[in-house]
Amino acid sequence: MSSQPHKASFFSHETIEKNVGWLIAATIAVVSIAGLIEIVPLFFQHSTTAPVAGVEPYTALRLAGRDIYIREGCVGCHSQQVRTLQAEVQRYGHYSMAGEGVYDRPFLWGSKRTGPDLARVGGRYSDAWHHIHLHNPRDVVPESNMPAYPWLRETPVERGDIRARMHALRTLGVPYTDADIEAAPGELAGKTEEDALVAYLQGLGMAVMK
Repeated sequence: MSSQPHKASFFSHETIEKNVGWLIAATIAVVSIAGLIEIVPLFFQHSTTAPVAGVEPYTALRLAGRDIYIREGCVGCHSQQVRTLQAEVQRYGHYSMAGEGVYDRPFLWGSKRTGPDLARVGGRYSDAWHHIHLHNPRDVVPESNMPAYPWLRETPVERGDIRARMHALRTLGVPYTDADIEAAPGELAGKTEEDALVAYLQGLGMAVMK
């Protein structure tokens, strides 16, 4: 009795798993389709596209502070995303909601926590505490490994391009008015980068914590 050699069909696991090219292509196709099914509906859900009650566009000073936060790499050590886990909520406060970040371009949820999450840091400390902390973190948290940012106190905040930045954000859907944009340079007059960064931090999570 003769035996015929087994021949796997083209779409069998055996064929695909032995061909690296087809395996990569099939993996990309499956992940792409699954991703679209999960992500696309979020663009049409009110809970993910509408701001949470109390969330407003950044003022010019807070917007400048946010840019400094990004520039100095703060997002590399601090997340802004409280998960729904009980331990997280007990430590940081109410879990984060998509509607809190509708005006963030880009979002700063992050994932790495060399330092604590900052999603609910607004109002937790005084302005004076933040100024001291940014100038030399060890003065208020002796065990901190955060670098100091003394130059922020001496550097005037950039005013020249604030209107252009707000115009750009308005094209992306942030509801800045002409009056908001016109008044922006005046709001930054006499402010340092440290002032702007403190203003940004002091507003984080305040809409939900009210």
